[in-house]
Amino acid sequence: MGVRTAAVTLVLFLVALASAVVSIRFGEYALTLGEVVAALTGSGTEFHRMIVVEWRLPVVVAAIVFGALLGIGGAIFQSLTRNPLGSPDVIGFDAGSYTAVVLSLLVFGNGDYWSLAGAAIGGGLATAFLVYVLAYRRGVQGFRLIVVGIGVSALLGSVNACLITRADLTDAMTVGFWGAGSLTRVSWNSMVPSLAVAAVIVLAAALLAPSLRRLELGDDAAVAHGTRVTAVRPALMVVGVATTALVTAAAGPIGFVALVAPQLARRLTRSPGVGVLPAAATGAALLAAAHFLAVLVAEFHRPVPVGLITVCLGGLYLIRLLIHESRRTYGVSG
Repeated sequence: MGVRTAAVTLVLFLVALASAVVSIRFGEYALTLGEVVAALTGSGTEFHRMIVVEWRLPVVVAAIVFGALLGIGGAIFQSLTRNPLGSPDVIGFDAGSYTAVVLSLLVFGNGDYWSLAGAAIGGGLATAFLVYVLAYRRGVQGFRLIVVGIGVSALLGSVNACLITRADLTDAMTVGFWGAGSLTRVSWNSMVPSLAVAAVIVLAAALLAPSLRRLELGDDAAVAHGTRVTAVRPALMVVGVATTALVTAAAGPIGFVALVAPQLARRLTRSPGVGVLPAAATGAALLAAAHFLAVLVAEFHRPVPVGLITVCLGGLYLIRLLIHESRRTYGVSG
């Protein structure tokens, strides 16, 4: 890792941490920055420690960790597809995880953490397998994979809408709000197991990262460097799906962070490829900043899910990216 990449990664993690600490100040009971720091260091009042440590700290920890996971997932799939549009939320893997969780909640009535996490990972993997099979034509090209993924995502979206419209009103409202992607219901009860699973995913991503860089050079070059392509590629897809599925299980689908973070990190570090660690830092900074913006909006207007913030801002980026890719691929002028 170069000096610039290391410096940018460190700054982005510090931005995520600063956004998280400032976000803790806001809520129905506002605190000063000094009271937040005192509560975090154990010298504040018992009431302030309860607000900060028990209620708000797991939410901002989730913003940093989940943002980093989304950045890792985006980096993996954008490298595998060699396309900046190759993000799990664009390809449809997030939609698969969401559909599985909706089925678990509305059809089977399983709402505990491990049931939702298992359903999200299983749904994401099943969707990845389906997209891969449908896109396979003597190999898989990145652009075909993305187009097929968008189609599968649209199909799963209609299934979700059908399930929600047929559900009980209370259940439908619960699932609908959850589907917007919100960190506010995250507690230590769900965050502790999420951190344990996230640690395993991050370790696996770190071990596979060198092979991912070699795959960016092409299968032949990767094989020449000793990479077992047929074993490494499925392993990377499982790790990439697990990153977004874990976030979906705990907070609902949070769109566009996985799409934006790797490309923003690549530009900030001026790197020719998509780095996993810079993408993780960028994802953490983006989601922590989006959460800060969400609590500011709630402070002066009304609560909004953080997923709504990322969709509004990320949608503008997606439009710009589609125009850029169309011009680059087809030479469209204007």
